[in-house]
Amino acid sequence: MSPVTETHRKYTAAYLKANYDDYKVRMPKGKRDQVKEHAKSTGESMNAFINRAIDEAMERDKQT
Repeated sequence: MSPVTETHRKYTAAYLKANYDDYKVRMPKGKRDQVKEHAKSTGESMNAFINRAIDEAMERDKQT
């Protein structure tokens, strides 16, 4: 694998800034490992799992 160039880094940073919002999630010590293991067991990244959990909760809340 070739090293990442500075141009590629800048392009990636600009793409992420234009297309994604960042939000830091704080959780009690040890919970991150639990979430990571759960996400892994479902074949998802932590990010994908957290986004899916948020989407499912928001959809469920609409129905109540």
